[in-house]
Amino acid sequence: MNTNSNPNLKIGLALGSGSSRGWAHIGIIRALAEQGIRPDIVCGTSVGALVGAAHVAGNLDKLEEWVRSLTRLETASFFELNSSFTGFVNTSRLRKFLEKHVVGADVRIEDLELQYCSVATSLESGREIWFTKGPMLEAVWASISLPGLFPAIRHEGRWLVDGGLVNPVPVSVCRALGADVVIAVNLNGDIVGKHLEKTPKKEKRNGMAEAFSNLVKEYAGSLFSFTEEEDEPPGLFDAIAGSVNIAQERITRSRLAGDPPEILFTPKLSHIGLLEFFRAEEAIEEGKKCVARMLPEIEHLLQRI
Repeated sequence: MNTNSNPNLKIGLALGSGSSRGWAHIGIIRALAEQGIRPDIVCGTSVGALVGAAHVAGNLDKLEEWVRSLTRLETASFFELNSSFTGFVNTSRLRKFLEKHVVGADVRIEDLELQYCSVATSLESGREIWFTKGPMLEAVWASISLPGLFPAIRHEGRWLVDGGLVNPVPVSVCRALGADVVIAVNLNGDIVGKHLEKTPKKEKRNGMAEAFSNLVKEYAGSLFSFTEEEDEPPGLFDAIAGSVNIAQERITRSRLAGDPPEILFTPKLSHIGLLEFFRAEEAIEEGKKCVARMLPEIEHLLQRI
C-alpha cells in the first residue's frame, strides 16, 4: 500500500493514554509500517508519549523485546510504598528502564529526524503543557506521571502530571504541528466499568505496608478487582483505576467529537487492567489486529487524498 498520492502530505500519529494498554501502540506502529505508512509527526500522551519516544528515538525494538519478557514479579518490583507517600512507583528503577529501553538522558527532541511532542498537565492551572523541545526523557517523564502512582514533576516552576487528564488522545497537537492527516489511537473506548470483575475475597492482613506488599506480590489476574462483598467499599487501587478510566473515557469522547482524526484505532483492551504491564504480548497483538480490521478504510482514505 502506498502511503498517499501526495508525498508532501504530512501524516501525524496521535498515541493515547491508557497505562498498560499502551503496549498496543507498538503493534499499531509495526502494522502501519508493514503497510508503508510512516508518520512524520508523533504526538503522545502518557504511555503514548513513552512508546512514541521509543519509536522516534529508534528504540522500539529494544522496548518491545523488554516488555514482551516482562513478568508479574518484575512488574511488581516497580512499585513500593515510600515514606513520603507521594506515589507508589519506584522512580529510580523506572528512570533506569526509560534510559535503557526508551530514550537516553542526553537525547533532545529538536535533534531528532521526526517531529515529536508529549503532553502533560499543569497541576495548578489544569492547562496542557506540550514538550516540543528539550530533553526527551524529561518530556516522557512528565507525561506519564499518573496521579496516585507517580509523584508530580517540577518543570520550569510548574508541577506537572499525566497528560491524559486533559488530552488523552492528542489529535489537536498533531494538527498544531502541521499534520494534514491524523491517525489516532484511543485506548479508552471500552474500559469503563470493565475492571469491576468480582474475584474471591482475600483474607485481610494487618498493616498498610504489609497489605500493599502482599497485594503487589500476588498480582493475580488484575490489580483492580472488587471482592465478592457488594456492600464493601472499593480499595485504594480499585478507586484509582475506576476514576482514571471514567475521566479519560469521558474526556476522550469529548475531545474526539470536537476534533476527530481521519483514522481512529480503538483496540479492544478492556480485559487488561491499568497496571498489568506484563500482558504486553496480548496488547501488541491486539494493536496489530486493530490495524488489520481498518485496512480497507485506511486504503480508501490514502487513495483519496
